[in-house]
Order: sequence, then C-alpha cells, then structure tokens
Amino acid sequence: TGQYIDDTMITAKVKGALVADPELKATEIQVDTFKGTVQLSGFVAAPEHVQKAERLVRDIEGVKSVKNDIAIKR
Repeated sequence: TGQYIDDTMITAKVKGALVADPELKATEIQVDTFKGTVQLSGFVAAPEHVQKAERLVRDIEGVKSVKNDIAIKR
C-alpha cells in the first residue's frame, strides 16, 4: 500500500503542475504512475508542449523516470 500511496501522490502533483501551466491543456493529458515512473499520454497543440510537459514532470519530487507518449494534435 505504501507504493500505491506514493504513486497516487506523484500523480496528483503531476496533474497539479500541468493544470498550473497556462500553455498546456491538462484535461487532454493523461497521467499514470507506477513505482515512480510517470507515463504521459494524450494530446497537445504544439511540438514544444510535449517537451515542456516532460520537463515539468521530471522536476517533481518522487519521479524516477518519465515515459512520454504525448502526441501533437493536428
């Protein structure tokens, strides 16, 4: 259960960081966390937003790695 709670906290922090960024549409980005690895999926409007989302996530305490599957909306 400790790992589940940690992953849940990381997911909440990631979602909060994405919501706080005015350029990213957090409602279109899904976040899943397993053992400190965060997987991002969904869509963003511009190529630079893919990397921006990943940078935001990497700076969050507890994140061990990021799997970025975000696509650019056409």
